[in-house]
Amino acid sequence: MNTSPESNIEILQELIPKIPMRQGKMPVVGMGTFGSDHVSNEQMAEAVLGAAEVGYRHFDCAEVYGNEAEIGASLEQVMANGVAREDLWINSKVWNNNHSAKDVIDACKRSLEDLRIDYIDLYFVHWPFRNFHPPFCDVNARNPDSHPYVHRELMETWEALEFLHGEGLIKNLGTSNMTLPKLELLIKDASIKPDANEMELHPHFQQPELLEYCIRQEIQPIGYCPLGSPGRPERDRTPDDTTDIEDPVIVQIATAHNVHPAIICIKWAHQIGIAPIPMSTNPRNYYANLKAVTEDPLTDEEMKSISAIDKNCRLIKGQVFLWEGANSWEDLWDLDGTITK
Repeated sequence: MNTSPESNIEILQELIPKIPMRQGKMPVVGMGTFGSDHVSNEQMAEAVLGAAEVGYRHFDCAEVYGNEAEIGASLEQVMANGVAREDLWINSKVWNNNHSAKDVIDACKRSLEDLRIDYIDLYFVHWPFRNFHPPFCDVNARNPDSHPYVHRELMETWEALEFLHGEGLIKNLGTSNMTLPKLELLIKDASIKPDANEMELHPHFQQPELLEYCIRQEIQPIGYCPLGSPGRPERDRTPDDTTDIEDPVIVQIATAHNVHPAIICIKWAHQIGIAPIPMSTNPRNYYANLKAVTEDPLTDEEMKSISAIDKNCRLIKGQVFLWEGANSWEDLWDLDGTITK
């Protein structure tokens, strides 16, 4: 029997579910590449290379993360080591300061060049508003040029994605950080419906209405911060924030399965239909994250127990508070005075 590392990776690849998309099949677990301020670009690039060596084929990138050039060098090495481009699934995202049609196209081409690929498997609108803070600004700063969501502006951005799809530069189109009313408006007016919606989603922030809507509309939900973002810098936290992997229910289930609580969060996400995007630079952790969806599923009772610990605790709040007077999603009005949460 062949028990070489290569054969083990092949076996794991066969076990990892793949989701049929508009074009291609997306591995159900992706590796996040947002290193925040505690992981250098070089460390993130090394983690991508190491993750590919243990079986990852899905990588979630974005221009604003500032590391696509370094990750591109790793992806080039991965392909040089024998992984075919068609076996990789690579996401990227257009940032908030590039929402005009020309800027979207230019941003996509920059990502293609930095990532050293000819097409992006799934390209997202990172946030639905044209809000932007220059690098190194204070975390509490307000951008005087920011303004709330305006539907016609998002449609200009989306139409640019549709153009990129027609040109073959992106294979699938995605939204990110959307609320349900915004997604409904986009679907109503888009020529091409979103193939995926990336959203903050973890046991303490489950977004059941948005999740159910995406599934009903055949929009694949992708969940970032699936562990509750325990490594997020303290400066980004509020007193109400909690860490999912420390929740007593998660810990109890993890003890029963003899695994780390993080594995339970990933299993839960997968079993409710989400493609989770965990991030780790520790080889032991990112291998365990990938393997989590291939064995020992949670029971119905365990799934119900996790459903009951939803705290509606949104961790990624920054984009809500970029202008004076906006204290919640309900304060985001478009220029015609119509509320669009």
